[in-house]
Amino acid sequence: MEVIGIICEYNPFHNGHLYHIKKIKEMYPDSLIILVLNGYFLERGEISILSKEAKVKIALANNIDIILELPVIYGTQSADTFASVALKILNNFHVNKIIFGSESNEIEKIKEIASNQLDEEYNELVKEYLDNGLNYPTALAKALNIDFAFLPNDLLGISYTKAIIKNNYNIEPITIKRTSTYHDTSSNNYIVSASNIREKIKNNEDITKYVPINIKDFINNTNYDNYFRLLKYKINTDNYLNDYLDVDEGIEYRLLDYINKSKNIDEFINNIKTKRYTYNKLNRMFIHILLGFKKNDNIDIEYIRILGFNSKGKRYLNSIKENLEIPTSINKDSIQYKYEIKASIIYDLINNTNTYEFEQRNKPIIID
Repeated sequence: MEVIGIICEYNPFHNGHLYHIKKIKEMYPDSLIILVLNGYFLERGEISILSKEAKVKIALANNIDIILELPVIYGTQSADTFASVALKILNNFHVNKIIFGSESNEIEKIKEIASNQLDEEYNELVKEYLDNGLNYPTALAKALNIDFAFLPNDLLGISYTKAIIKNNYNIEPITIKRTSTYHDTSSNNYIVSASNIREKIKNNEDITKYVPINIKDFINNTNYDNYFRLLKYKINTDNYLNDYLDVDEGIEYRLLDYINKSKNIDEFINNIKTKRYTYNKLNRMFIHILLGFKKNDNIDIEYIRILGFNSKGKRYLNSIKENLEIPTSINKDSIQYKYEIKASIIYDLINNTNTYEFEQRNKPIIID
């Protein structure tokens, strides 16, 4: 039996994600699918419009066999950290393939780029180009001297593949051609990107066409006014902003200078962003400030929480439980757990939800 790993954020779950799962089942009919799931706050620093609990229920209803948690302290970091921990989790559960969406669908090119990125000289060249004002994708392409677009899913795929190569995991990376792009926020095809759907929600457009039935019932309307007020309070009252992850190079002075001059979160970002501090990096930094996630708290994963499984997943878990290097029992004294609880509390304050109860209940969702 093939044990397939996927890594998703489901913000929200849409027809493209359903297509992803169906293609895996076409390629490997008898496979078991293990999902590493990002929860309340995401890799680009976004606030998820689906709660963690909702995502687990949706995944189980759509043929995912086991769902594992990607802790918030890793899921809100840059692509390489996000990918490294997600692959470590999948490897712990003896996955032998990872299948991800790709704009290029050129897996050999992705492998080549991933290998090159492990070269220190290459990374120094990328840093030099970034210092000269180039954006990240352009700096990557220039350092390699290749014609490659470095679009969002390919960039994540490169990070996944790099983690496999670096750690010598026995996992084969496989791509599925994406039928939409992250940057397209206006098309009306059957499959559109999650960012497109979020834009339509923001504009009060009907999204029924783009998501499986009942998904709309799970969507939370993020209150960005609440989010900005929480951030404003934290920045104005914390004397140690530079202790937090991603608060570097004096950016804390720009935060303090503009937080009271800005009317909302979008205006605040526009006031402080620079070539080095991009939209995504700032959003990640805001989440770390709200969580109080310090640079010296950036530790290795302590346990892996099993969020849900079906009967097939249960049989597999029972078959490998003696061969897991990272424990699945939750350590409530750990830094990892502390930040997961804080994330749910902050998410509830922003969205007027009750995810804290789900975290406290702390039981996997099981379906037969």
